[in-house]
Amino acid sequence: MSKAPALLLHRDDPDKPPLVGHVKVTREDWLNVARDILISEGVGQVKVLGIAARLDVSRSSFYWYFKSRKDLLSQLLEDWNTTNTGIMIRHTELPAKTITAALNNFFRCVVDPEGFNPQLDFAVREWARRDGSVRHVIDRADAARQDAITKMFERYGYDPAEADIRARVLYYQQIGYYALDLAETLEERLTRVEGYLYCFTGVLPTAEEVADFRSFSRSVDLT
Repeated sequence: MSKAPALLLHRDDPDKPPLVGHVKVTREDWLNVARDILISEGVGQVKVLGIAARLDVSRSSFYWYFKSRKDLLSQLLEDWNTTNTGIMIRHTELPAKTITAALNNFFRCVVDPEGFNPQLDFAVREWARRDGSVRHVIDRADAARQDAITKMFERYGYDPAEADIRARVLYYQQIGYYALDLAETLEERLTRVEGYLYCFTGVLPTAEEVADFRSFSRSVDLT
């Protein structure tokens, strides 16, 4: 008796091969689709049946990884905090010879498509408008990010009070930049690199630092 053809299960990441046979989609696949829906449609549309339909699997496979929709949302929020907040903090801790080079490291996480995800950040902030518990998570994340940036400035000799103010200005500007949804090209932004570095640090960057950041930004730009 011949075997029935293997069932191909569609995955959220088109670059990954389809899952074959009775293998369930992974937890990562469920979270990827949930994340996409959160960004594009809001938390109210993050529903088990909708995600299962996109993955072309039965709802029962959901319970391999999550206890409930509430558990899915909790893990989605934890994933956001681990990625966006974790990425930003790690970039403030990268070794650098000067404060301007350190700030370039920070900016790398926001220009790299594989780094900080601003669309996800604002989707979570919109979610927090309707859920006080999520608001508390965001408040803690904002505090952790600002603290990491403050410590970055302090490592280069800034007084704690000045480091705190510079960290706030830098962080609020970066978050506000995305909130305004500015229609700037990469090249327009790169013309201001030297000025931004000087404004945020009070120190003129070297020509090599500016050139290195421009080179990195162009190498990861997908537009």
